[in-house]
This record gives sequence, C-alpha cells and structure tokens, in this order.
Amino acid sequence: MSGTERPARPGTLDGDARIVIIGAGPTGLGAGYRLRELGHRNFVIVERDTHAGGLASSYVDEAGFTWDIGGHVMFSHYAYYDACFDAMMGDEYTLNDRESWVRMMDRWVPYPFQNNVRYLPKEVAFECLSGLIKAQTGRGPVAHHAQARNFGEFIDAVFGEGIARHFMRPYNFKVWAHTPEMMNKTWIGERVAVLDVDRALRNVVLEQDDYGWGPNNRFKYPLRGGTGEFYRRIGATLDGHARYGRSLTSIDPEARVARFDDGSEERYDALISAIPLDVLVRDIVPGAPGRVREAATRLRHSGGHMVGIGIRRPCPSTKSWMYFPEDNCPFYRVTYLSNYSPHMTPDKDRFYSLLCETSFSEFKPVDGATIVEETIRGLENAGLLEPGERDDIVSVWHKRVEYSYPTPTVDRDDILSVVIPWLEAHGIYSRGRFGMWKYEVSNTDHTLMQGVEVVNRLVLGEPETTIGLVYATTADGREAAKHERPAHAGSGEKRLAEPKPVADAGDREQASLSEEELGVTSRDG
Repeated sequence: MSGTERPARPGTLDGDARIVIIGAGPTGLGAGYRLRELGHRNFVIVERDTHAGGLASSYVDEAGFTWDIGGHVMFSHYAYYDACFDAMMGDEYTLNDRESWVRMMDRWVPYPFQNNVRYLPKEVAFECLSGLIKAQTGRGPVAHHAQARNFGEFIDAVFGEGIARHFMRPYNFKVWAHTPEMMNKTWIGERVAVLDVDRALRNVVLEQDDYGWGPNNRFKYPLRGGTGEFYRRIGATLDGHARYGRSLTSIDPEARVARFDDGSEERYDALISAIPLDVLVRDIVPGAPGRVREAATRLRHSGGHMVGIGIRRPCPSTKSWMYFPEDNCPFYRVTYLSNYSPHMTPDKDRFYSLLCETSFSEFKPVDGATIVEETIRGLENAGLLEPGERDDIVSVWHKRVEYSYPTPTVDRDDILSVVIPWLEAHGIYSRGRFGMWKYEVSNTDHTLMQGVEVVNRLVLGEPETTIGLVYATTADGREAAKHERPAHAGSGEKRLAEPKPVADAGDREQASLSEEELGVTSRDG
C-alpha cells in the first residue's frame, strides 16, 4: 500500500484488544516482537512445532553438522530488520562475500549468467548472444516484454531463444516445478526488462569476467546455530506469550474464536495467520463462502527436498551457492553451508558441508525414498564430489518440506483480491511467505516485516507497504484487493525513482535471494 492510501479496515484496535498469532516463524515472531515493543501485552503466539523459526529454523544432526531449511542468508532491505538483528545477535555473526556460480556443460560460469557466456562453448555463446541481441531489438519470439502474457513469454522477450533454451527455462522449471507459462510476470517487477547487450558483447570479445555483484556484495550470517539462531533468540524474548506444540484446528469467523487440537479456545479481536492460505481457507475456516473457497483452491505451490551432505575433508572451495539448470542432477541449487560460518561443522578444518535443494510438484514428481542417493550421484555428475569422496561422507540430513515456494501463477493476484479482503473483514490477517502468497516479498526480512507492519496497521493505524495491496470497494459493495508494486519488494527489481535513505525507508539497493532464484540479475558492478 502506498503512503497516500488510507489504512484498510478495520483500522486501529483498542489498547486492550486480544490478538492471536498463528505460527512462530518470521512473520509471527515479527508481529509478537513489535507488539511487545509497543507495550501491547494482550496477545498470544501459537505454534504447532516445539520451537520457533518455522521455515527459517535450523537443525543440528547427530554428527554435529548444522542445517538450514534452504539457502537462507541475511539480505535486508529494512532499517527495522537490521536493528532487530543487531539487538538479537550483537557481534555474533559472520560477514561473507557472495560468490555465486552456474554449473553447466561441465564448466563453471560466473554469475550472472548472461554477462559471462564467454565461458560456454563458442557455438553456444554465439547462440546466446545472437538471441539476446534479437530480443533486445524487438526481433525475438515476443517483440517486447510489455506484450508478454506470462513469465515464459517474458523470458523469450528479454533474454532471447539461446539463453532461454540453455539456462532460463530449464533452470526455472527446476526451481518452481511449474512451467514458466503457468506463472505471471508481475512478480519480477521491472528488474530485468532491459539487459546491457554491449556489456555482454564486451565481456565475450575482451574475455572479461563480470560478476555483477553490485555495491552490497556481502551478507551476514549467525556465528552459531545457523539462520534459525536469530529467530530462536526473538522467540526467547516472547516467553509468556508463546504456546508451542499446539495446532489450530478451526476458526469461527463470526464469533471470532480459534480452536486448537488440545480442546482449548482463544477469542480474538484480530488474528494474524502464517498458515498457508489455501490450507487456512480449505481446512480451518469452514464458514468461508463458496467463491472464497473456490478461489483459494486455485493457489499453487511447490515442495522441496533439502538434503545435507557432511564430508570429512577440508572445504575445497570459497563458493557461496551454485545453480544447476541441467538434468544430470536433481537439485537446482547447492550451498557450501560450511562457508557461512566456521561453526557449521564439527571442525572447520576437517569437515565441510553441502546443502542441496530439489523441488517437487504434481508436474515434477520426486521420489523421497531415492532422493538422497540421486543427490549424491548428482553431486558426482556436477563435479562437486571428487572420485572417492563418497567414502568420506560422514553425515546425511534429509528434510521434506511440503510448502517451499508459493507459485506466482497468472491468476494469483485475482485469487488474492477475493480471499484476503474476506478474511480481513472477519478479523483474520493472512501474512507471510504462504499467508500472503506473494513470492516477491517472501524473503525472511520481508516476512518478518509483514508481521511488524500488520501490527503497526492494527495498533497504530499505519499503512502496510511490503505486501503491496490497496483496498477498493467494488460495484457490489464488497472490498477487493488491488495489487501494486510493493514499496519494499527488494527482489532485485529496478527502482523507478531514487531510493529513499535507509533511515527513511530502509530500502536498500541490492540484489536478494529472490533475484538470485530467478537466475539472472541486471545489477551493475
């Protein structure tokens, strides 16, 4: 919501209003932390798991390796998030150079891909450059990105046939487990609408490397405990307000009562939920009308298999993470997690660790019983495990995550415009990675701030900026949500104006993990 828009209903709550928060992931923790900061004490956080963190949790296995649920790093676009991190972590963090690569055709290509095609076989490099030039001069499969009807056509319009065929299409299918044609193009904003053809040509002709990291090429990471340590510490500040090991079973939206699996109930004036939106409407709110339930059933997502491999050898690389578009391995990304902190393994001088991510959906099935072996074989195929190194594997960690990526389908915004206003009219505020279903604002800093901002809206009457929703009354008298470019998207999209100072907006000009997962960046070095 832009700063000129009025706060959406119900407006500011009374000081003694009861607020129930479902989920102790970044969103719920951000909401609870902000309520406590504002002096609002009448709230409770309910989490079905036995610990705080949600999808940002970390785990230590029996061999002493620490694992995250995916490649989380601390990219921040908010002064508030930075202040929260400083308050929780102090100086207990590492500062790491971001070093990203693409593995294809039996070679390493520096990231971003389109600026470093000189590393490819000459005929492939020519195909990529030729297609890029045609696309950027309006002679590609789609003449202009504005004419693209979906993400697939956007890829063709911006990158051309060569880059699309060799990298963008196969890589993005491996990430999303949905075809690009099923996805909208609005989630990427304007960030890669025009690429620098001269730069790409210069790098090939002059044989220059071009890492394109931009000015903020470093990221923070907790010194101990993985990403989850930050959120564990936030949770520790909320003792007395958090209830763990308790699952929400139903909500009566008219009576504003939440019921739980232990038979208890909580009355609420406002309920903030990070439950996946489709599950919330389908299973938890039986009173939702048919049009709302039907809309929610059309939301799509992918799951993920996280496989950690701990190896008894000194780490052979300084890389951060790598992308894998080819089908000789199941994973789309591998992270040298042991490079993030010296305390991620039992002994930094004797062990290293690789975290491998593989997506799945109905369009891309994956056998959970064989994914570990397929991952190890894929590491061998990709050159990450050397001959004989399989014998040095001392730890294998596997976690299946049913909800990993909220798919930004072509009809997603239409779905949200129906579901979100109905829920909010009944005091239910669905936020977070799967609560709002807006991938473009679902990094951990975004989701924590969604919790903070919805509290600011409810308690202070301030508008939310991260979610990018504006509410309007339709002809039939109901409210519907319209979607704007979020003020704090921070997903690598080009800024349409000069960024505000950090003290003003906290909005930083840097690439984020969302942009990295797209597989390309337009940031200048």
